[in-house]
Amino acid sequence: MATGQNIATLRGHRRWISSVAFSPEGTTLASGALDNTVKLWNVATGATIATLRGHTDWVLSVAFSPDGTTLASGAWGTVKLWDVTTKEEIATLRGHTNSVESVAFSPDGTTLASGAADGTVKLWDVEKRKEIDTLKKGDWGFIYSSVAFSPDGRLLAAGAGDTVKLWNVFEDLSR
Repeated sequence: MATGQNIATLRGHRRWISSVAFSPEGTTLASGALDNTVKLWNVATGATIATLRGHTDWVLSVAFSPDGTTLASGAWGTVKLWDVTTKEEIATLRGHTNSVESVAFSPDGTTLASGAADGTVKLWDVEKRKEIDTLKKGDWGFIYSSVAFSPDGRLLAAGAGDTVKLWNVFEDLSR
């Protein structure tokens, strides 16, 4: 950052990269792209560690769990969970009816949020691999392009257009 010099260029996707995320320890980088794949990269060497295949459409979002053992990736109608160690798919979460634009793990790693172009924000139980709740159904064309948990995991923010919605996750789940 001090010099503004590029220190590496990672190449390997065949189409545009739509999302990147560092593992919590910073040694691995994940990238999702419009070639329907997720790549894992060794940050120190720039080498490709693995190419994760399984999505049938553009991968628009990637996120590591707080402990770095699981990677979530979002594409058309699905979120996939990957074991970072084995590089194997461990679950496919279905429920969105359009592209999953953003995924985020809660700070404790037990819940995953996904925001989609179908106007919904969904919460998923990571261990049980099932939907917990749909927090918001927007109007047609309402695209939740970004989701994030607060550091204490109590609040979830979701951005759509010129609006940010905030939910108290515990209160919304107790309704």
